[in-house]
Amino acid sequence: MEYNTTRNYLIMKEYGRNIQKMVEFLGTIEDDEERQRNAMAVIELMGTLNPHLRNVEDFRHKLWDHLFNISGFTLKVESPYPVPTQEALRAKPDRLPYPKKYPRNRHFGKNLEMVIDKALHEDNTEKKEGFTQCIGNYMKLAYSNWHKESVHDDAIKAELAAITNGGLEFQTGGSASAPVQTATFNLGGNTSGGGGGDHFRTNKRKNFQQNKQFKSNSGGGKNNNKHNNKYNKNRNK
Repeated sequence: MEYNTTRNYLIMKEYGRNIQKMVEFLGTIEDDEERQRNAMAVIELMGTLNPHLRNVEDFRHKLWDHLFNISGFTLKVESPYPVPTQEALRAKPDRLPYPKKYPRNRHFGKNLEMVIDKALHEDNTEKKEGFTQCIGNYMKLAYSNWHKESVHDDAIKAELAAITNGGLEFQTGGSASAPVQTATFNLGGNTSGGGGGDHFRTNKRKNFQQNKQFKSNSGGGKNNNKHNNKYNKNRNK
């Protein structure tokens, strides 16, 4: 019995042990034409075992590269593509230049600093004010993510002014809080604008009473019809 510990190293595990044995057998064939014919058959089998490679551009080129890689770049066959080298396929990629940026306010992140810089260099007054309101709302959101209590607009205004050295001024109690009140009112909650929740519950109670009365009237009509039919039968007798 043959164990995996006694076998040679499996170069490409996605093709399995049998494909590697076939490639090793190709190296023992002395006739060039027979070796080429068997290499083409192995390429077709490799494509069948890995159908996901068919969606890759130039998938046959990739199969030939894998064939040479499995053989240890010692297989002598004619490839329709340039024969790869071991240095080209196993070359390590260049190290990625990760950005070394240290934000001044880490609890807000680096992206907020980029938006603040864009807002400070904005010439259009309306766009600059819109940037400022979005920055203030994002600061409130970031504060609520780290704290379980809400933050006052004056605190956000003071902190934004300190970060930008007075360059941006957050408008408190303006249009930023209006959408929240509107959403609360639409949900039927009690607001200071007119008691939408009480009006909703009153209409619901009236509709329920009207439906109940309608059902009782309908039931009474059925009973009256039964009584009239019984009376008519007795009268005919």
